[in-house]
Amino acid sequence: MHRRAFLAVAGLLPISGCLEYLTDNGEEITEPADVEIVWDDLVRDDPGTEDERVYVWGVVRNAGDRTLSYIEIRATFFDAEGEELESVIENVEEDVSSGEEWPFDVEFPHFGERAAEVESYELEPATGV
Repeated sequence: MHRRAFLAVAGLLPISGCLEYLTDNGEEITEPADVEIVWDDLVRDDPGTEDERVYVWGVVRNAGDRTLSYIEIRATFFDAEGEELESVIENVEEDVSSGEEWPFDVEFPHFGERAAEVESYELEPATGV
């Protein structure tokens, strides 16, 4: 009868240590202002076919004072009427020193006709560690 209660509590003990690590591991989440998008472009592969792909290529710069080891970039894709089609987050997991630049790409997750609907996009750095 008490076995279930014991198993429930025993299952939570390892998680409590993990939560402390996630919130107090010494790494700071930077402001998106520390990451600067210096160049970007919408690219289409195989336009007008069922294999049409759409993605954004870009270059990002570490505008902060410290080395970053993880960056998230959010791309929001819109149709011709300005309606949001999809929002996608991609990440870069490599050490980038202050002032250094690195390339990224964010792919629209649908192909063919859905990809053909993409007319514009917006980019924003989401987080950096």
